[in-house]
Amino acid sequence: MALPTIPEQGTTISPEQLSCLVYRMEAERRVISEIVHGLNQTANLDELLAGIHRALKKVLPAENCFVALYDAVTDTFGFPFFVDQVDPAPPPPQKVGHSCTGYVFRKGTPMLIPQSEFDRLAAAGEVELVGAPSPARLGVPLKTPTETIGVLVVQQYENEKAYDQRDLEFLSSVGGHIALAIERRRAEDALRKKEEMFRLLFSHNPLPTWVVDHDTLRFLEVNEAAVRVYGYSQEEFKSMTILDFPPEEEKIKMLSYLKEESGDGLYREHWKHRKKDGKIIEVETTVHKLEYSGKRVRLIVAQDVSGRHILEQQLRQSQKMEAVGRLAGGVAHDFNNLLMVIKGHTELLRNELPPASEYSRKVEQIERAADRASGLTRQLLAFSRLQILQPNVMNLNDVVSEMGRLLPRLIGEDIELVMRTSHSLGAIRADASQMEQIIMNLVVNARDAMPDGGKLIIETSNPELDSVYNDKHPIVRQGHYVLLCVSDTGTGMSLETQAHIFEPFFTTKAQGKGTGLGLATVYGVVKQSGGFIWVYSELGRGTTFKIYFPRVDQPVDRAIPAPTSSEAPRGTETILLTEDEHDVREVAREFLESGGYTVIEARDGTEALGLVEKHQAAIDLLITDMVMPRMTGQELAARLKEQRPKLRMLYMSGYSERAAAESLRSDPTVRLLAKPFTRSALLRTVHELLRNY
Repeated sequence: MALPTIPEQGTTISPEQLSCLVYRMEAERRVISEIVHGLNQTANLDELLAGIHRALKKVLPAENCFVALYDAVTDTFGFPFFVDQVDPAPPPPQKVGHSCTGYVFRKGTPMLIPQSEFDRLAAAGEVELVGAPSPARLGVPLKTPTETIGVLVVQQYENEKAYDQRDLEFLSSVGGHIALAIERRRAEDALRKKEEMFRLLFSHNPLPTWVVDHDTLRFLEVNEAAVRVYGYSQEEFKSMTILDFPPEEEKIKMLSYLKEESGDGLYREHWKHRKKDGKIIEVETTVHKLEYSGKRVRLIVAQDVSGRHILEQQLRQSQKMEAVGRLAGGVAHDFNNLLMVIKGHTELLRNELPPASEYSRKVEQIERAADRASGLTRQLLAFSRLQILQPNVMNLNDVVSEMGRLLPRLIGEDIELVMRTSHSLGAIRADASQMEQIIMNLVVNARDAMPDGGKLIIETSNPELDSVYNDKHPIVRQGHYVLLCVSDTGTGMSLETQAHIFEPFFTTKAQGKGTGLGLATVYGVVKQSGGFIWVYSELGRGTTFKIYFPRVDQPVDRAIPAPTSSEAPRGTETILLTEDEHDVREVAREFLESGGYTVIEARDGTEALGLVEKHQAAIDLLITDMVMPRMTGQELAARLKEQRPKLRMLYMSGYSERAAAESLRSDPTVRLLAKPFTRSALLRTVHELLRNY
């Protein structure tokens, strides 16, 4: 119920009126006190506004009351509190517009607007009717020291004289308190929502997250992901510091880092952390310095990057091996050209010497040395995946079984040999002789790692590598494979040694006991065959090599016996010989002429094309080097094939060319001969091409 009105200043008042004045002033004081008290007692803005409304009704007619708060972003009023006898439902956000509320907000002054004043303002275009018409309105702006945040309105629908100037003054006096109360409560609500959001994000973050005291480094808050990943309980974390994570060798580094870390902002760093089970993981931490519950803290988010670190190591190792392979292939190619000259002239010289010549032994020594050098270049080419292979569809069990009969003599009696081959092993496309070389090299390494005896296990199987395996080994394609696994119970290897074992000339054996090319050769053959190889080893616990070859759904090729005659065949055809290395070309020419052939020589592809244009007679065979300046051997062959479709092709190369290998599979009139070759090998290949195709 509204209090009685107060007589105007300067009028004589009766004791009864004085009593009313004192009563009202006391009521107003209590209302203001109640509003201020409610600021500290209410839980949120809704409760605060409801309490203010209850207090106002003790002093003036406030059955119809609302608070309009301004949103500068949308230029609208929102209505967090709205009580009305005619329009019971709170309106949606409204543009400030020309409502009475908007008028009070724009003017920034308290206003008593009876119906007559509203009509005058409406006629002047200052206001327009919004909502139900009311004959009596009080509106006061809600001002903080810096801005106007909204409007407080009370109104009456029945009595135009429900409010007077004293009511306006009172509502104005409490408006400042109400504005500050609302602003403070809004700030507290916003802070509480932020804290709730932080708590929600903190708790549900899938990455381990901690709040750590800036000075003591103790854990203040720990999320569930940290408990799950590290294995410690919440209680255990609370008794620990961030320095309990790194291994001993990294603690000094972390302490130094924390001391040097200055300023606020964002920090990222890589660390090694030890989990409760003792496992060491690689983590990347993101650190924010901030205030939390009145304390300086560090908010730390940790991401386990052990898997990524392993993948990066695999990529770096692969790139390093590729680079070394290219270097090794180039060196081997140049050496093969030199060895071609040395071996070729040595063979020609031997054929010219009488059987009892005193120089025969010296020539044989040169040949043996050249053969050993050729073996080294073959291993380099195998490592660099540039050797010339003769792949066939084969069953790896056939090679393993054949090798199994020879290996006991190689490894000795103190090493137990165990063979476990799959009865339904799939087929692979590979060079059988190179598969033998792989097994031999791995077995020799295993034998040398077991000087006091042990067990050697050779296994084959048909694994299917899925997405889980691919996640850990992204360079591997999913699919069906044939696995060759060679394990020993020997001395094992350190991680540092494992990082280098496939590099050419790397060896842990004593000087003179190994070339360091065995595993490099294995690596190259496996890669050139489309497979991949992994090593698993620990010091004192042995070593396992796992080699995966892509499985092929084709029948196994039948073996074709090699020619047994030692006599090199002869012929009378005309051969175009193209080779940019003069000394190599000279040796090849002498080999061919010794077999009865007519040889036309060219130094490069351009010269060869010119000679063919001038030579109208038949040319039966093109022998060309693969790598030449200005025009490759393949480009030359393609040009000549257009002019002479029946022309046969024989490529010479110090290393394999993948494109040439494709031609070999698709065209039976094309052959590839690896340098250095013998006179007999050249003449047999030429004879086969000229006679069979």
